[in-house]
Amino acid sequence: MKNRKPESKPVSVATTSATPAAKTSAAPPAGVSVGVWLGAALALLVAIFWVYGPTLSTGFLFDDAKQRFAMPAASEPLSSWIGPVRPVLMFTYFLNTRISPSDTGSYHVFNLLIHAIAGLLIFLVIRRILELADLPRQSQIPFAVFGAALFLLHPLQTESVAYISGRSDALCGMLAAGSFAVFLYRKTPAISWGAVIGVVALFGASVLTKEQAVVLPALFLLTDLWWNPNSPISAVKANWKLYAVLAVGAAAGFALFWSLILGTGTGNSAGFALKDFTWYQYLFTQFRVIVTYVLSFVLPFNLNADWDFPISRNILEYGAVFYLVFLLACAALAVRYRRNFALSGYGFFVFLILLLPTSSILPIQDPIAERRMYLPILGLILIAIDLLRRLRMEPKAVAALAGVVVLFCAFVTHARAEVWSDPVKLWQDTVAKSPNKFRPHFQLAFAYYDQQQYDHAIAEFEKTAAIKKPTLDMLMDWGLAYDGLNRPDKALEKFREAAAMEPSAHAWTQVAYIYAKQQRWKEALDALDKAEKISADFPAIWMYRGQIALATNQPAVAIQLFQRALQLDSSQVPAREGMAQAQRMLAAGAARH
Repeated sequence: MKNRKPESKPVSVATTSATPAAKTSAAPPAGVSVGVWLGAALALLVAIFWVYGPTLSTGFLFDDAKQRFAMPAASEPLSSWIGPVRPVLMFTYFLNTRISPSDTGSYHVFNLLIHAIAGLLIFLVIRRILELADLPRQSQIPFAVFGAALFLLHPLQTESVAYISGRSDALCGMLAAGSFAVFLYRKTPAISWGAVIGVVALFGASVLTKEQAVVLPALFLLTDLWWNPNSPISAVKANWKLYAVLAVGAAAGFALFWSLILGTGTGNSAGFALKDFTWYQYLFTQFRVIVTYVLSFVLPFNLNADWDFPISRNILEYGAVFYLVFLLACAALAVRYRRNFALSGYGFFVFLILLLPTSSILPIQDPIAERRMYLPILGLILIAIDLLRRLRMEPKAVAALAGVVVLFCAFVTHARAEVWSDPVKLWQDTVAKSPNKFRPHFQLAFAYYDQQQYDHAIAEFEKTAAIKKPTLDMLMDWGLAYDGLNRPDKALEKFREAAAMEPSAHAWTQVAYIYAKQQRWKEALDALDKAEKISADFPAIWMYRGQIALATNQPAVAIQLFQRALQLDSSQVPAREGMAQAQRMLAAGAARH
């Protein structure tokens, strides 16, 4: 009994933060030069660019085309970009529009750099957590490197990195990881005012990037409580400065959260006013979603850009109650075996806390999206590290296994990036996995149309219409596809159907466009009259009127019409070209006389 080794216990944040070891914990271990570390970092950066290389020239996908940076107004000054909705995110998009207005290359490079910085911060976070978990010092760096590599190269991260609009999750995650790192690496047990400023500043920036970062204070609180099992209250009291500042800011933050998420600011895609399902039905569904995220982390073979995930209308539908029981059992085991499996238990609760904004009671139109796992994946990585370190294998064998896992993830992510590199590939893959969902078929049809594969587009539009009644946008795109195949009668049929569904200037100008192509001038002008009654400020009305005047040898009239079109929208190239042609016609006529 005298030779018995003392039981290893979790190390307290309050007792280790001020120790010399804690102060220098971020330094490279003895025997490893700074050059080696820089080389390793460079190699990992090269690996990231290789993995996501296929997406570097990918254009706007899915919701990208609806974002401000893809609109003609993207050239407006910074003051018009920065508002109450995600100003930090919008600032990065503003920078992209100044670097490359029409080329998406800089957008993707920004995404990769954000991801790389996030990976470095995750390395620091994991490194410190492993120290709190009392792992041997010589194991902390290797396991932290493994965790950071898994974070950077796991296929679940593809949507957040390859998708330009996915930047909101990646940038929010990067800033949140920075705030957490400052919290973990404070120099004294009781956080100083300087550290409070750093934590709060990065926390605020993450919230102003995407609202889901509001749960970060809960992560701080969990960390104080979990790694101080003998004196959790004292640990919280030691950080009263931070929690006091966060509490004061909570009221304003809640008001912002309410207006942007729960109110009318987000349209019909989120909030308690969502009509497709109730808050408790969304919660029942999330029990299944959370487990699906875990399975996708372990077996990332069925990733999907647009999941067809049915809603559990009651606790029994689709077995939601069994998923709830499973999650509660995991939580109970995490608490019960807290001392023996401290890292796994902590990782489980980190995972749940970081998922709370999107996987609890606030309904969101799409109940599941892989980009929401960007930062919550940290919790699952901590569990993976805990399981890996417990294997009864030689250290070299454990390192080899970890290397195999990282390489596997890298190659799978590269293959997934190939899918994200082309809209047709992406939506073909999505349609194969969600064959009964309207949106993937619609997106695939539009991708075919955009690549001038009009016959494929029309066939896909027909499949889409068989699933759900066509929308106005779909009818317009369908008509354009028929026009691309030079089938004006079918195009006219779809445009008229769109105009009957929802009278709009856009629909009637397309009707006029088809008539004008057939030189049916009266019908074209009648359609433009209808468009003008709906919205006289729609630029295409005057552009098409000008083209008709030009085609009927009325250059002076055409110039006036083109001028009006350009006054409404100076970016209209057809109107500018038509006016130049009309001016040449007038000049030629004057020369003849």
